[in-house]
Amino acid sequence: MFKTLHAKLGDFWWYSLMLFFACRAADVLNAAVGLWLVPKYVGSAELGAVMPLQAFAGFLALPVGIFAMTFMKEMTSLAANGEYGRMKSLMRGVFIGAGVFLALALVATKLVFPMFLERIRVAEGSLGFVILAAAFTGAVSPIYSNALQALKRFRTISFLNIVGAPVRFVAMLVAMPFRALTGYFVGQAATPAFSIAASVWSLRKELSAKAEPYWTRPVVKRFSALLAAIALSQYAGSMLGLVEQTVLRQRLPEIDSAAYYMATRFSDIAGYVTCTLSTILFPFTASLAAEGKSTRPLVVKSILATLAASAALAIGFAFAGESILRLLPEGDKYAPFAWSIPWLIILQALGAIQVFHLNTEVSAGRFAFLKWWVPMHVAFAAALLLVTGYGYFTACIPQSWSAFLARNNFTSLKAMLVWFTATSAVKTAVCLCELWRQRR
Repeated sequence: MFKTLHAKLGDFWWYSLMLFFACRAADVLNAAVGLWLVPKYVGSAELGAVMPLQAFAGFLALPVGIFAMTFMKEMTSLAANGEYGRMKSLMRGVFIGAGVFLALALVATKLVFPMFLERIRVAEGSLGFVILAAAFTGAVSPIYSNALQALKRFRTISFLNIVGAPVRFVAMLVAMPFRALTGYFVGQAATPAFSIAASVWSLRKELSAKAEPYWTRPVVKRFSALLAAIALSQYAGSMLGLVEQTVLRQRLPEIDSAAYYMATRFSDIAGYVTCTLSTILFPFTASLAAEGKSTRPLVVKSILATLAASAALAIGFAFAGESILRLLPEGDKYAPFAWSIPWLIILQALGAIQVFHLNTEVSAGRFAFLKWWVPMHVAFAAALLLVTGYGYFTACIPQSWSAFLARNNFTSLKAMLVWFTATSAVKTAVCLCELWRQRR
């Protein structure tokens, strides 16, 4: 029966469904972590700091993530051709690069992290070391999971998703009673650490192959340009995300930022489809592009599937969101913010369109989007800093502007969501226009 269904659906949708259901089996525990364990131990005064800290950790580890993404297409090609010796050399080089960036991140954390914690109103304790560990295990893990993805071992990826959730839950359950935020990031580090170990075991045949030369001068030259292009794209998006999350925590009342965290636990459900399809999409669109075939039909189908799932979720939470929030620890505090859940689900859907389009462009080696992607993110980040921190610029801007900004400052969650929606809508519109104009 499964073979017949596989044949009818085709590889893309079959593997998508397999990975989706495997991930959802793990989400029971993930939901328990996000909706019960974290609110139980992290008070509302610090709950809103969780997402800015995650954004900071992601920004620190971004160089390693860029390395992994840069060589993912090459891994797909090497795996398809059975060139395991060259793939081993490639992975080894990326791993060495991760070590270099870890040393640089240690220095950056020492200099910047205390000031960042002061801005988001959190006591440091042991957070710096644990966040760095979570950031880099999370960034190194894709080096191995990308190899599994390139080999199309989606069953192994499904297994890692299922087992990784209990590993994270147990680690947080043990660590959070001692120091809530530190324990949270211990759990964040536990899952990728397990994933690395399990991936190495799964790849033992490929990694046991004799290493063959990979890092030749032409290869370094070719991938230096690719690395620079992906770095520009990733840093632009990550910088804007870090600014937005920091501003949300720094400028909004603590209850608003805590409510934002709680609402995103539900809206992130819409990202399950996006995450699954983007994982499967990359190797398939890379293969289509290499064969000179159109990638657009597969991207459009992925977008439509995500929009349908998001619409159903948004409607459901519009009616039941408040009742569900009241069932959670201190849920009565956050129930008045239930209106934000459908709104955030819509934002997830807009983000999914961007992810599908941009990841496909990278997989196909097309980087024309950088001409608008990078300037747009820099401009949005600068504008947000201006309208929320205008007090620092009063000597440089007209008094009438200062008075206007003072009257319309971002001091509520609703105001920030208006900002998120406006900026995301602009980026999504440009992505759709580019997708529409594509011939292949």
